[in-house]
Amino acid sequence: MADPSSYRPKPGQIPDSPGVYKFRDEHRRVIYVGKAKSLRPRLSSYFQDLANLHPRTRTMVTTAASVEWTVVSTEVEALQLEYSWIKEFDPRFNVKYRDDKSYPSLAVTLNEEFPRVQVMRGPKKKGVRYFGPYGHAWAIRETVDLMLRVFPVRTCSAGVFKNAARTGRPCLLGYIGKCSAPCVGRVTPEEHRELAEEFCDFMAGRTGQYLKRIEQQMHEAAEDMEYEKAARLRDDIGALRRALEKNTVVFNDATDADLIAVAEDELEAAVQIFHVRGGRVRGQRGWVTDKVEAVDTAGLVEHALQQLYGEEQGDAVPKEVLVPAMPEDAPAVAQWLAERRGSNVSLRIPQRGDKKDLMATVQRNAQQALVLHKTKRASDLTTRSRALEEISRALGLDSAPLRIECFDISHLQGEDVVASMVVFEDGLPRKSEYRRFQIKTFEGQDDVRSMHEVLTRRFRRYLQEKEKTGEWIEANGATEVPAEPEPDVEEDGRPKRFAYPPQLVVVDGGQPQVAAAQRALDELGIDDVAVCGLAKRLEEVWVPGEDDPVVLPRSSEGLYLLQRVRDTAHDFAIRYQRTKRAKRFKAGPLDEVPGLGETRKHALVKHFGSVKKLRSATIDQICEVPGIGRKTAETVAAFLAQAAPAAPAVNTATGEIIEYDEDTEEAADSVEAPPAASPSDRGQQE
Repeated sequence: MADPSSYRPKPGQIPDSPGVYKFRDEHRRVIYVGKAKSLRPRLSSYFQDLANLHPRTRTMVTTAASVEWTVVSTEVEALQLEYSWIKEFDPRFNVKYRDDKSYPSLAVTLNEEFPRVQVMRGPKKKGVRYFGPYGHAWAIRETVDLMLRVFPVRTCSAGVFKNAARTGRPCLLGYIGKCSAPCVGRVTPEEHRELAEEFCDFMAGRTGQYLKRIEQQMHEAAEDMEYEKAARLRDDIGALRRALEKNTVVFNDATDADLIAVAEDELEAAVQIFHVRGGRVRGQRGWVTDKVEAVDTAGLVEHALQQLYGEEQGDAVPKEVLVPAMPEDAPAVAQWLAERRGSNVSLRIPQRGDKKDLMATVQRNAQQALVLHKTKRASDLTTRSRALEEISRALGLDSAPLRIECFDISHLQGEDVVASMVVFEDGLPRKSEYRRFQIKTFEGQDDVRSMHEVLTRRFRRYLQEKEKTGEWIEANGATEVPAEPEPDVEEDGRPKRFAYPPQLVVVDGGQPQVAAAQRALDELGIDDVAVCGLAKRLEEVWVPGEDDPVVLPRSSEGLYLLQRVRDTAHDFAIRYQRTKRAKRFKAGPLDEVPGLGETRKHALVKHFGSVKKLRSATIDQICEVPGIGRKTAETVAAFLAQAAPAAPAVNTATGEIIEYDEDTEEAADSVEAPPAASPSDRGQQE
């Protein structure tokens, strides 16, 4: 580990002007490239106290052994040079976007004498016109098949083309009219290129004028009684319109825009792009990246723009780019895009209307892509095994923690304090063994005391179940738990409920929570269960009795697994806390009905929709509500007949009206009781 002060530039050496800088390691490899409006304050920020740096930045500056910079004239030049160096050196600490799959594009090889239409993947080539990318190659082939009737451009490979030219016989497409057969001289190179350019114009969105021109030619042919020509033109129009229908219309006007959305967590980010041309979605693509450097959403957007348009020119850069957050140097980025397009480019955040709605759709796609990426990563056996081994090495365990339990505390300003326990076995969630806890001893914002209580209750139950299982084995003369289910064993032969201990306990929190968890285990005499905590802010792993955290590498699969376990426990706790909060409500006049509990109040309001409708219901109608007998129905009806319309029902936790409007007494929101949690997906309440 290098000391940043050993290579820190002397005062006054760093210029106060725009530029691009490179950090190199001891082997002279470039490990990070960055740009700045002013190099002096930016580079100086890297050489402050290490404790004040972001953990990822701290790792970078301690890995580096030197820094150098290049001064440029403008921020736009800095943006371009930064992109070029990132492409050239591939620095390990820069954000690296990678396609979540290889997207196909429709390509027209205008750099050849006889341009060819084909499906292409991979890096773009100079002189080739691209459209897309598309989600599937078959979608491109269907579109091309419809278009070849009107634009019979060559689609064959170089080998087929040369063979046809040698034999003087075109391929099948030449015989059926879906290729102009330039290989045998049916059209000149100039005529074939004109067909290819018309094909490109139509795909680029200039469809209206072309369709009108063909319609005019069709009418002229019909007036001249050239009915066969008119019929062919009619079929051409139908084919082109079917090709257009394959692209979703999203804007009424002929808008050309790219919409970029980002979904991210502490470790990774997914980027989704929709390409809209002529008001239609012409293509979609997505990337997933590891957040190696300390970067926010605006920084991710800037990197995505560089990745997307760094090698594009002309119409490939749209007139409008819609983003979820503006880059830090938004004017410079917009100018850079304008230079690549050759005209002004609007870079903005959509605020309302169709564009904002479509941006929400792109955002949902980005979120789904991130979830899918994490699911694939978690389902890989080799990856899970490596993650467990990394955790074992980092925490100094004797073996891989095949069973991990994670605990989290949730409350709302000290009220309804609850806790969750989630279980991961072999790196995968075991939902049937999730548990929920209500904190019994006190109410308040003391996560440390709550954590101590939860761990004490969980492992006290473990000791009780362990003792019961031992007594059963001793009484029956058995050496192991039998396969037949007994009162204290599951059907798979395992000890029931809490009698199966984890190898590792993870708590959501830092040093105080870890100390409380370890104290609970010590008080119970349990010394064969390891404890650690994962602090959310910096993703640091804390272990008992240590003043400094364990920092796992950013790319560590072990860190990814711990984060996933922690996030699962956090979500499970929040769902339970919200469920408890939702049950605390007032149902207007029903609160005053003697003997009517919360469950039946929920049932009445759900059945009738509002207290006003319940007030006008007959006793027989009230009896139809599940759980309401005739005596209770008579009591409810009599009480509501005497009571005046009450104030609106209010959720006491949030202050929101949750039953009916003050004037109309009509239902304003559903007051359904939250569904009971099943053991398969929400665990069981402790």
